[in-house]
Amino acid sequence: MTVVNIQMLLGIVVYLLIIISVGLWYARRSNTGIEEYFIGKRGLGPWVAAMSAESSDMSGWLLMGLPGVAYFTGCGEAFWTAAGLFAGTWINWQLVAKRLRNYSQTANNAITLPEFFGKRFRDEKNVLKTVAAVIILVFFSIYTASQFVTFGKLFTYVFNAENYYSMIVIFGAVILLIYTLLGGFLAVCMTDLIQGILMFFALAAVLVFGFVFSGGFGGIGERIGDIPRFLDIFGIAAPVMQDGVQAAASGAPLFGAGADYPFLSILSCLAWGLGYFGMPHVLIRFMAIENASKIWKSKCIAVTWCFISLFAAVSIGIIGRAYFPTLLGTASDAENIFLHLTSDFFPPLIAGFALSGILAASMSSSDSYMLAVSSSFANDLFKTFFKKAREAAVMWVARLAIVLVAIFGTIIALSGSQSIFQIVSYAWAGFGAAFGPLVLFSLFWKRTTLPAAAAGMVSGGVMVVIWKNVISKFGGVFAIYELLPSFILSCVVIFIVSLLTKAPSTEIQREFDSVKAMR
Repeated sequence: MTVVNIQMLLGIVVYLLIIISVGLWYARRSNTGIEEYFIGKRGLGPWVAAMSAESSDMSGWLLMGLPGVAYFTGCGEAFWTAAGLFAGTWINWQLVAKRLRNYSQTANNAITLPEFFGKRFRDEKNVLKTVAAVIILVFFSIYTASQFVTFGKLFTYVFNAENYYSMIVIFGAVILLIYTLLGGFLAVCMTDLIQGILMFFALAAVLVFGFVFSGGFGGIGERIGDIPRFLDIFGIAAPVMQDGVQAAASGAPLFGAGADYPFLSILSCLAWGLGYFGMPHVLIRFMAIENASKIWKSKCIAVTWCFISLFAAVSIGIIGRAYFPTLLGTASDAENIFLHLTSDFFPPLIAGFALSGILAASMSSSDSYMLAVSSSFANDLFKTFFKKAREAAVMWVARLAIVLVAIFGTIIALSGSQSIFQIVSYAWAGFGAAFGPLVLFSLFWKRTTLPAAAAGMVSGGVMVVIWKNVISKFGGVFAIYELLPSFILSCVVIFIVSLLTKAPSTEIQREFDSVKAMR
């Protein structure tokens, strides 16, 4: 290991020690009960709620996946994906946050999303809770794997140790387990606050230095301006591939003529925004805000952070192509562009802190995913079937679930799938289609019924799997991102089944009206 590697590692180690210390600090407080462990007794302030929601949402994909897409094929896909995510973030905070905060507490103090569904519709047989918990178990395990891939890519780059990728992924899983097991929801949220700030400044620093070192607008334009459709948001660049790697000549990357970015592809990118309505790790932050009156401030913080971070991530990919035109020859390798820029711009110790931004993004998401799985498994499954179980037993089951999902996520991460973007897109669609329509109908349509809720949830989740693995293979219009048709199908199913089944009870409708009247 070189001196440079050691200095970079030192910066990362300091960051890891800070995060573990936060977990230890909150360990005693978080173990007082399941409400404290799973939702922090609804005590999040505006800054913590906003930064925790956004940093856990964006994950390592923000610093690696999105810049990688921009680096490899230009503005088209990256721009429209970022636009969809920003729009979804704003609408979610604007429409869902306050109503869900109030409704989850009014509905007999629901502390998880599956529990909210069950109490909202008076599901005495626990069908909604059970189905929702199973969906969370499946898709969050996949999601967790994407963050372990991020962790592995970061450390194999720092150590230049491709042969130790598996060992590094396992080490990352262990670090995450330590503070998530100990500190619960509050530790996760407080570390998310630190990680969100670190991600923001890491992105900003790399963007500014990249812009300057690449010669500003003039230098960047000179180096990439001739690449067909690279800077066109309605087009997509076409790297010339040879033996699976982009070809180059005379130190310049080779591109084909490029093509129009299809309207259906633009819809697919924008559809990413629909996923926000069904993301349990984001929605639980809404439920945990200490007072609904503070949501407006949280919204302003979250939306501002989101816009600047997404803009920086896309720009870093574009600048990276100008600065390192031939360095990264595959879509998967392109996801390392932030790593290369950081290590080139900054002294090793500072680079270590900056690279911790990627680690922060990965950890802030992984801990949220694992905690969401544990809460669903323990509170929505175990506690449902073992009603007399003590709180201490429920919390031990929750910890066991965290360990199991970490193991499962590690196995997926080691399976050979190295594209963070592809792993994230699949899990995102699963949650968005299964939960998103039901969340909106639950909060805004009084006529929604229990059978409709169950049918909509199942149809959305199942359609994601069918569309991704079967229908999309036909190509053409069927190649659209599976979230969009699955989301639409779920909405249609909820609407039709609600009209065909008996209207909700007077008690449910009165509760709905009381929440609607809240300010």
